Amino acid sequence: MKIFITGGAGFIGANIARHYLKQGIETVVYDNLSRLGVENNLSWMKKNYPNVIFLKEDVRNFPMLSRSMRGSDLVFHMASQVAVTSSVKNPLLDFEINALGTLNVLEAARAQKKPPIVVYASTNKVYGGMGNVDLIKKKTRYDFKNSHLRRGITEDVQIDFHSPYGCSKGAGDQYVHDYARIYGLRTLVFRQSCIYGDFQYGNEDQGWVAHFMRKLIKGETITIYGDGRQVRDLLYVRDLIDCYLRSVAKISKTSGRVYNIGGGRRFSTSLIELMPLIERECRTKAKVKYSQWRPGDQRVYISDCSKAHKDFGWEPVTSIDQGLVSLHQWMRAAHT
Repeated sequence: MKIFITGGAGFIGANIARHYLKQGIETVVYDNLSRLGVENNLSWMKKNYPNVIFLKEDVRNFPMLSRSMRGSDLVFHMASQVAVTSSVKNPLLDFEINALGTLNVLEAARAQKKPPIVVYASTNKVYGGMGNVDLIKKKTRYDFKNSHLRRGITEDVQIDFHSPYGCSKGAGDQYVHDYARIYGLRTLVFRQSCIYGDFQYGNEDQGWVAHFMRKLIKGETITIYGDGRQVRDLLYVRDLIDCYLRSVAKISKTSGRVYNIGGGRRFSTSLIELMPLIERECRTKAKVKYSQWRPGDQRVYISDCSKAHKDFGWEPVTSIDQGLVSLHQWMRAAHT
């Protein structure tokens, strides 16, 4: 068996690689090392698993991508430009990486003698700002007003791309979905909510749980945009890897399908609800300042993961408290 991971030195990619390398499975990490912290992740992999195959390459380089993918049974496409702000500053670069890069992965897979399964990490941003959803304002969080959204956002909610990032990731999302319909490629699309955990070097735009914890540990001021009542469902990364594994194991049923994946309502939190939990874990009081809302920021996003549970028996199991303990342990071990 051969595993091929684009963005394999990144946060989620490194966790996928660790899982397969532990089992002695041939694993190719394909990454241009453009993200902060990924060289540290790669060094850790090389130290602990010298058999890892690393290729410093880019998904925009189609000939190299196609050659490197030869013989792969399973492709995890994790490479991405992940920041909304960066997409606004340079929409062309964002499109080339997220949309064209994804198309390159699909074409490279389709060109193989035995096309591999392709797993794509999409985003909840494909649903846009969700400004048309009625909300209620509670003491520490916003919540959905309508009872039919009690469990969260389903895959039936209409997609509505906002920002160049939302457009480019949404384009990739739809291409991966359509390649299953048109070409019979075995694909899986996961519209992921807030993922956090080991190997994550977060910032304000992406990976905010790790970003908050790192800022707190360093004694730096944390900026909250808006009033802090905005809600996300948090999913610990090992639960996400379990989701990937279960869905691939059921590929005859799951191929060509799209899944909303996150912590669900059970593991949802607002920013101001999460802060005391991080403070308790790190035994440090946070310094916080507030700034204006960012355009397009969703007030509430909670994933309804019912479809994933029905199709391949998956549900999140790691509580927010447990996840924060694990994240803190990793940060201390990695000296981040």
